[in-house]
Amino acid sequence: MPSDGSNGYVFDWTHLGDIDLGRPNLGPNIGVGTYRLMRYTMRHVLTQRLGDEKAREMFVEAGRLAGAEFCKHSFEARLDFPEFVVRIQERLKAMHIGIFRVEKADPDALQFVFTVHEDLDCSGLPVLGQTVCEYDEGFIAGLLNFFYQREFRVKEIDCWAAGGRVCRFQAHVAEGE
Repeated sequence: MPSDGSNGYVFDWTHLGDIDLGRPNLGPNIGVGTYRLMRYTMRHVLTQRLGDEKAREMFVEAGRLAGAEFCKHSFEARLDFPEFVVRIQERLKAMHIGIFRVEKADPDALQFVFTVHEDLDCSGLPVLGQTVCEYDEGFIAGLLNFFYQREFRVKEIDCWAAGGRVCRFQAHVAEGE
């Protein structure tokens, strides 16, 4: 895999490849179970090797990178916040990731509550008594970081795996920003 020459693999949007060329018969979609098999076995291995908190941090960090890269490659022009949200909603639904909504917004204070219905990571999981969508926390932070050019913190406060029927995320600009 491509490298920066010092620390091994470095993500680049082109690494997603030409899916139409590479999968002419199977196409771009995979089953949710297949995705979760990769996601949760990766989480298991990272937890076993690094501990739960470090594994969680890594998923948040990866989500943050994905959110920022998603924005860089999805929007050709600067958008206002309502149009930005509409575009996010359209893309996430089209990609079968989830149904993204703004539940509360205070753009002046840079505080938000977002929901994701039918979330790819957890909708339909058994109740585990905890939130599990740390990658989504990072992804939403990455979206907001890109849009506002400021550092955001995002925390999942409701999750299917914690007994809810929607994933809910609180977002606010990071302290000192």
